[in-house]
Amino acid sequence: MIPQPDDAELLDAYSTAVIHAVEMVGPAVVKIDAERGGGSGILFTPDGLILTNSHVVDHASRLTAVLPDGRSMTADLVGQDADTDLAVVRIEASAGSPLPWATLGDSRAVRVGQVAIAIGNPYGFQHSVTAGVVSALGRSLRGRSGRLMDDIIQTDAALNPGNSGGPLVTTRGTVVGINTAMILQAQGLCFAIASSTARFVAARLIRDGRIRRSYIGVGGQTVPIPRMVARANQLAVSSGVFVVSVEAGSPAAAAGLRDGDVILAFADHAVTGIDDLHRYLTDDRIGAAATLTILRSAERRELTIVPKEVRSSKSEV
Repeated sequence: MIPQPDDAELLDAYSTAVIHAVEMVGPAVVKIDAERGGGSGILFTPDGLILTNSHVVDHASRLTAVLPDGRSMTADLVGQDADTDLAVVRIEASAGSPLPWATLGDSRAVRVGQVAIAIGNPYGFQHSVTAGVVSALGRSLRGRSGRLMDDIIQTDAALNPGNSGGPLVTTRGTVVGINTAMILQAQGLCFAIASSTARFVAARLIRDGRIRRSYIGVGGQTVPIPRMVARANQLAVSSGVFVVSVEAGSPAAAAGLRDGDVILAFADHAVTGIDDLHRYLTDDRIGAAATLTILRSAERRELTIVPKEVRSSKSEV
């Protein structure tokens, strides 16, 4: 019979794993001070690039990053994206004082139940560590911009105000998430943006300073499709987007979309609600003609639409 480890050995192994992760990643976790608040961030390159939350740095004209070793540096905003609640800022390393940095891991390899460690600065208590497990994967979370954020990691590692922007770390010392939110009325419901999303967004922010997206120029709301109408038009969807308004001079106006139309599909992808349209209107759709399937007066029709690039913050899709 194979001897089983006792509880003390298991606890020691758990403690050793957490300590190892904190020693590897902790030196790269910074406290970010903004004019009207602050949060946390993680240095993810040796030349001073920091990932944090967009809401941590939003509208701040001056940012400061404080390292665990006490160094305080002015930080410059590289770019931010409210729709994924991510931002990249930069600090400059002084000569002879290299910056610590952490590795962004593969969030696709994360499994429910594995240990998750959060490092940050809750309520200004610098370099605080909490540990728990990954509670769920692939969650969706409504962001502050109103759009739905996908591929969210749920954890019960305790987060508090000030943890925002800090890393969620595995016992191997790799960053698999950027902590973004908690549900204040609940216990153990905390969320992090997956590192796969963070890596993609960070690359675009470094390159362009923003995330390019397309839009068609409608205000809409999700509505159910009556069964009789669905059967008569051989529709596979039970809901769509009711067009409340069409922006003048927009791609939707040019395509002939009208108030009262119901959008059913975009580029052969079913549209069951506003969130679907948000997902489909990516940068590769800018200037590319697509088929828009609609209901008009209970009859199915197809229009050709050419999305444009979003130039400002829009409430429409």
